[in-house]
Amino acid sequence: MSHKVRVWDLPTRCVHWALVVCFIGSITSAQMGGDAMAWHFRSGYAVLSLLLFRIIWGLVGGRWSRFTSFIYAPATILAYIKGRGLPEHTVGHSPLGSGSVFAMLGFLLLQVTTGLVSDDEIANAGPLSQFVSNAVVSFATFYHTAIGKRVLIGLVVLHISVISFYYFKKRQNLVLPMILGDKQTDNAAGSSRDDAMSRALALAIFLGCAALVAGMVKLAG
Repeated sequence: MSHKVRVWDLPTRCVHWALVVCFIGSITSAQMGGDAMAWHFRSGYAVLSLLLFRIIWGLVGGRWSRFTSFIYAPATILAYIKGRGLPEHTVGHSPLGSGSVFAMLGFLLLQVTTGLVSDDEIANAGPLSQFVSNAVVSFATFYHTAIGKRVLIGLVVLHISVISFYYFKKRQNLVLPMILGDKQTDNAAGSSRDDAMSRALALAIFLGCAALVAGMVKLAG
């Protein structure tokens, strides 16, 4: 018997696709250079706001968006790899999928953080570069431009490859639930809260995160 479960609440879905748009915008603007770098910085600030929100939402958001729903012990991950996964592993992020999520969030945060203190010594400097040593600026710039970007592109390619594998080999569409929110499962499972109150809370949290980032940039300037 199939059960419909609200897996991804609207705030989680919005953040997911907003990060996709911002990531594409950041890469594109960085490659174009020149006047487009203004949009590179704006994309970075947007990403930071989204990441701060996602971290908070991972504590207070819908059931399957909370970190507690996809933090797995090493033994659980090993059992999943050996084919001994639990029914709930098919609902939200699986033990392997959770690793991809945390890696993406972590490296995105590192990329934005290093961007804030980078300086290309030509025309573009992160707003916080004036507050750290030259050694930190140098290392951050090197990582941001030569390492972090490639790591993130690699993670995105891996992410898309896994989604394609599930779609073509396992006949599971992982994209549709991230668009519509619901997922059909063979086992009954609790849904994520996704009502007007939770969405209003999410909006308030995001606006607070965006205001914090905007305030930081303004003070630094």
